[in-house]
Amino acid sequence: IERAVAAPMNARVALLPGGLRGMYDGVVREAETRFNPLKTAHVAVAVSDALTGEEAVEFLTETSARLVAAHGDDAREPGVYVAAHVTLLRLVAGDLEYAKRAVTEGDKEALEALPAPDPSVSAAYHYVASRYYKVRENYAEFYKSGMLYLAYVSCEMLPAETRAALSVDLCLAALLGENVYNFAELLAHPIVESLNDGPFAWLMDVVKAFNEGDLHEYDQLCVKHAAALNAQPALVANERRLREKITILSLLQIIFKLPAEHREISLSDIAVKTKLTTDGVEYLLMKALSVHLIEGIIDQVESKVIVTWVQPRVLLRSQIAELAGRLDGWIEKVSAVESNLTDEIAVAA
Repeated sequence: IERAVAAPMNARVALLPGGLRGMYDGVVREAETRFNPLKTAHVAVAVSDALTGEEAVEFLTETSARLVAAHGDDAREPGVYVAAHVTLLRLVAGDLEYAKRAVTEGDKEALEALPAPDPSVSAAYHYVASRYYKVRENYAEFYKSGMLYLAYVSCEMLPAETRAALSVDLCLAALLGENVYNFAELLAHPIVESLNDGPFAWLMDVVKAFNEGDLHEYDQLCVKHAAALNAQPALVANERRLREKITILSLLQIIFKLPAEHREISLSDIAVKTKLTTDGVEYLLMKALSVHLIEGIIDQVESKVIVTWVQPRVLLRSQIAELAGRLDGWIEKVSAVESNLTDEIAVAA
C-alpha cells in the first residue's frame, strides 16, 4: 500500500474513483487496527499530499485519533509523525504561532518522550523545525535542525534539486548562524557534493575558507566572486558579522596549530595574522572567551594571551592527519624522555 501511494504509482491510483483518499477510506481504514500503526501513518501522510490544506489537516487529525483509539501507547510514534506533518501544513498556510508552539513545545516534547523513535519520525520533526526556523531567519537553529534532519535520512533518497537547495541553505546558515563556528560536519557530509561544479561552487569555497580560518583566502574569494556574493542579500546585510566570525576562526586556527604546552601567544603575532590592531585583538579575545570558544588569561602587561582550553571541534581528514603527525611528535618526545631517564637510572645505579 505504501508503494501504491508513492510517486509515480499515486498518479495511477489518483485516477480511481475517489483517488488516493477513496483508496484509503475503502481499503486502509477498514484494516487500520490490524496494520502497523506507523506504516499506516506513512500511508496517511502520503495520501494527505493529494488533499487541500484544511482537508489534509482534518484527514490527518482524524486518522491520528483513530490510531490512538485502536493502538493506545503503540500509536505514540505515528502520532508524532502525523503531528509533524500537520505542523508543516499549518506552517505553509502561514500559521507561525501554531508552528512555533509545535516546534518548540508540543511536537518536540512528544518526540523527546519516545525512548527510541523510528528514523522517519525524527526526520519528520527536524524537517518541519528546519522549515520553521528558515521562515524565521533563525540561521543557527535552522542549521542545527537541518543537520539533524540529514542524520535521519539518506541524502541519496532526496531529489537532486532538493539536495542542492538544502546544501545552499545549510552553507548560508552555517556562515550566518550565531555561535556556529564548526563547519567540518557539513563539509564532510555527502550532500554538499551536489554543489560541486554548479552555480554555487563558490559558496563551498567560502565555507572551506571559514573552516580553515583563512582570512587571506576569504578576501580573495570576496573579490573573485563579488557578483555572486552580492546576489545573496543575507550575506551582504551581515558582512560585518561574517568578518568577525572568520577572524575568530582565524584565531582558533592559530591556537589549534600550537602544541598544547606552548599556547602563550603575543598579541602582536595575533594582530599580524588576523589583520587587526592590538585593541582589536583584545576585543577578539574577549569575544572568543565570552562565547566559550577558548579559556585562558589575557596578560596586558606582557601583551600576550595564555590559552588553557579550546572548544573541541569536528575535524576533516586533512586536519586529523595533521593532528596525527603532532601526536607522533609527542610520542617521540615521550620516548626520548623515557630513554634519558633509563640512562640516568643506570648511571646512578
